Amino acid sequence: MAVPKRKSPGASRVRAAGEAWGRDVLQPVLAKSPERRKRFESTSGEEVLRLYTPEHIEDLDYMRDLGFPGEHPYTRGVQPTMYRGRFWTMRQYAGFGDARESNRRYRYLLEHGQTGLSVAFDLPTQMGYDSDSPMVGGEVGKVGVAIASLEDMEVLFERIPLGTVSTSMTINSTAAILLAMYVAVGEKQGVSADRLNGTIQNDILKEYIARGTYIFPPEPSMRVITDIFAYCKDRVPRWNTISISGYHIREAGSTAAQEIAFTLANGVAYVQAAIAAGMTVDSFASRLAFFFNAHNAFLEEVAKYRAARRLWARIMKERFKAKDPRSWMLRFHTQTAGSSLTAQQPDNNIVRVTIQALSAVLGGTQSLHTNSRDEALSLPTEDSVRIALRTQQVIAHESGAGETIDPLGGSYCIEALTSALERQAEEYIGKIDRMGGVIRAIDAGFIQKEIQDAAYRYQQEIERKERIIVGLNEFGIKEKRPGKLLTVDPKIEKNQRKRLAALRRKRDGRAVSAALSSLDKACRGKENVMPLILSAVKAYATIGEISDVMRGVFGAYRGKVTL
Repeated sequence: MAVPKRKSPGASRVRAAGEAWGRDVLQPVLAKSPERRKRFESTSGEEVLRLYTPEHIEDLDYMRDLGFPGEHPYTRGVQPTMYRGRFWTMRQYAGFGDARESNRRYRYLLEHGQTGLSVAFDLPTQMGYDSDSPMVGGEVGKVGVAIASLEDMEVLFERIPLGTVSTSMTINSTAAILLAMYVAVGEKQGVSADRLNGTIQNDILKEYIARGTYIFPPEPSMRVITDIFAYCKDRVPRWNTISISGYHIREAGSTAAQEIAFTLANGVAYVQAAIAAGMTVDSFASRLAFFFNAHNAFLEEVAKYRAARRLWARIMKERFKAKDPRSWMLRFHTQTAGSSLTAQQPDNNIVRVTIQALSAVLGGTQSLHTNSRDEALSLPTEDSVRIALRTQQVIAHESGAGETIDPLGGSYCIEALTSALERQAEEYIGKIDRMGGVIRAIDAGFIQKEIQDAAYRYQQEIERKERIIVGLNEFGIKEKRPGKLLTVDPKIEKNQRKRLAALRRKRDGRAVSAALSSLDKACRGKENVMPLILSAVKAYATIGEISDVMRGVFGAYRGKVTL
């Protein structure tokens, strides 16, 4: 239903004054000195106007569209006090080599003021292979920490109190296994599951769309995800059971509007799947979390977070009829844009990350990771990680950005951009609905192609120098070969294989076989698989053995190439 326009008493006066300004002040200047471009556009293709005035937000209703922090539609923030009460959680995504090396990095970060852990796993762990699998030679410990069994997980969190530290784990296809390992480590530390606090990414749909670390086909993958929802609702109630991720969609080349649209469309699919599995919406929706990218277009990024909150609140309240206000809230973690970092003049990345991080703070993030300056070259060094963490701390303690809530709210530009992004995202979601939902849209290659087209346009703009990337396509210098880069010792893979062999010799083989047999039976039926995965983990079954049981029942997904 269209909302009738309401014109403020002074609207006609502002419009008349604006026309006079354009004629008498602007045009003489433009005649002498034209603007840099004929048309300025956001990454989403929306025209960025020369000037925004009250005329551009005449449709805005404060109570309907903005409201107050902590109240529907949460445009201005999900908490009544936001950062005046507590700063966002400062996480640094980290993990490399083996569990011992990563444990040292985590304790280093906590000692320097980090307030939450964020675990990066290597590709074998993400894909459900053990470190000694013939499939993974050369990949062990390279892009994250290698975790093959509960034994590795015990070392990873040694001397880290799981009862007080919040942990985010970026894991999707094998999320159920890693969560079970975390629960088991907590028990060994004397921390019951109901005291654990953290997040698993657990977002398989974006893997089919943008990233590729899937194992099983969509239907059984969605079944495992809803099993996790149900299990955590009763056993791990403080855990965020999914982090619905736009980050990787943006890294693949999407626009800001596409990032909102495809992320929230995935969220709709997860909610529908949980309801179809017999759960009531208010029993799980408050534990849904989101994960967004912080890219370079500062004003558009601030507007993006506000638009996403408003649109999700409306979806949950109106579409799914959620009654609990906590079910309407879009709570999110943000990471600065890895794809925006350049290998050329890497110190420039410190500036990029600062701008991106500030946009996330002004947009109301609950948690933030800042990338390190050398990540376009290698895994980050300790010095680079410390600078990235200090960037957040300077914003928090020195900038004053968190002293008032939604400080850019009410800006003619920000409000117009927020509404434009919301409209574009809503149009995409409507199109996906008409196709039969996200899985149908993925199978048809629609979402993938939209992202590919956007990425191609962006790259063309860079190559034509319509979009300047400092140090890359303009302002270059002759540079020395970078030094002091972090590399992963090849011995780590060899040692990891030895530890796995020793684990298999000393564990109770019959207990492992029995646990895996029970898991196989549960996968073939309708029983919740989480308790069976936990039993297998406690028997020291490996991630590869557990994944192989599930592959044997569910099969393996083969992605489609879109051109």
